[in-house]
Amino acid sequence: MTTAERRTADGTDVRGRIDQYLEQTGLLARGGRVVPLTGDASDRRYFRVLLRDEPSQVVAVHPTAIEFESLPFVNVARLMAAMPVPVPRIIGHSDELGVIALEDLGDVTLQAHLGAASPGEHDALYREAVALIQALQQRGSELTSNEYLPYRIAFDVEKLTWELQFFVKHFLEGYRGVALDARERAALGEEFAVIAEELAAERRVLCHRDYHSRNLMLHEGRLYIIDFQDARMGPDTYDLVSLLRDSYVDFTESQVEQLIAFFLALTAGRTLSVSAAEPEASRPAAEEFRRRFDLMAVQRNLKALGTFGYQTLTRANTVYIQYMPRTLRYVRANLERYPRFGRLRELLATHLEEVR
Repeated sequence: MTTAERRTADGTDVRGRIDQYLEQTGLLARGGRVVPLTGDASDRRYFRVLLRDEPSQVVAVHPTAIEFESLPFVNVARLMAAMPVPVPRIIGHSDELGVIALEDLGDVTLQAHLGAASPGEHDALYREAVALIQALQQRGSELTSNEYLPYRIAFDVEKLTWELQFFVKHFLEGYRGVALDARERAALGEEFAVIAEELAAERRVLCHRDYHSRNLMLHEGRLYIIDFQDARMGPDTYDLVSLLRDSYVDFTESQVEQLIAFFLALTAGRTLSVSAAEPEASRPAAEEFRRRFDLMAVQRNLKALGTFGYQTLTRANTVYIQYMPRTLRYVRANLERYPRFGRLRELLATHLEEVR
């Protein structure tokens, strides 16, 4: 193992590795000045490189040396570019230093922009975001190939069940300190099995997997998709649930209904205003889609709570605590909406007053 690899592996001297990368690529001579950026929930660290007379770049520093060609991010980026949908360009990399340089999209996420957006701008941005989901699904179907990682992995029963059990372990038992008895654990397992089996049996499309307001950047007047390295096959409701049952953003029920109708119109090849009423003939199909949407939301929101509990306790990242109440409200609303969830709601309500 080289000195650089040891330095990468133990996570120290990150700035030194960045300086080496800047020198190797000539960016240092072009006035490269490094500014730390707020990271995400991953183990990567991000920095902006400011240059004198050219656009800045963002460097992602991995905790270990990398093999660029085998990285999921790189593989999925090539798929996204082939569609094409707007994603940050990869500008350069160093395997030994564990560095990837990306096009700088700025600091304005969709979540951050919403506070300053007018109602009209808000609607337009979400129509754009929904249209990108439709493009991912349609072009994803057309580009199907084992060359790309997402076509080799899916939200199958095992994955969906694991995520629900992640909620039990890291939110219910970990964060909330609940002590489940054997009967409760078995009963929850039975309810989760039904949900996972139904979702896994749905027709699969390409899914971003984490498509929400923090992973959409507003840059030069359009939305760009980031954090797509975990893309995989799954239900056609998955990304739409991630967007419209977003733990970071409030929606009215009317907004959710209108955007679901807009998505259905796009997938059917129709032109439909986000505020238009749904055509009578399509109501049965729309009602069935909404049922599947809400089922997916139960799974997705419980999984999100597990992630928030894990980040809070295991990673000492308390920023996610503020998003738990909204996510629990989503869970309660969907459990209340359908009689089929009566037993699951009863089991959870024993320990979570938010869903009673």
